[in-house]
Amino acid sequence: MIHPLITNEERAQLLAHGQARATGQRIDPLPVVRIFTPDAHATWLLASLDPMDGDTAYGLIDLGIGMPELGAVQLSALASIVGPRKQPVMRDRYFQAVRPLSEYVRLAKENGSITD
Repeated sequence: MIHPLITNEERAQLLAHGQARATGQRIDPLPVVRIFTPDAHATWLLASLDPMDGDTAYGLIDLGIGMPELGAVQLSALASIVGPRKQPVMRDRYFQAVRPLSEYVRLAKENGSITD
């Protein structure tokens, strides 16, 4: 299943991280993709994709309410989100992770939101 929110290269990286997680490896990858709502304050830093369904992504979820958490979300559900000004979620084409997921989580919890 191809999703407009991720490129084929990002999908391959997400699946590789997902496969490692599925086999029980303890990994702390760099997030692969940043998805956001341009007209709200929600952000998802996705680090892996479930190899079984190819739709369930895992990463840092910040819904803009001051409580960022690790969790899972379906790409198909993200693709259906529309913000208050009717703008769909978008992939940040310029995102380049600069730290492992655990460090994004630590900083987001300190700040109450994903800061970059």
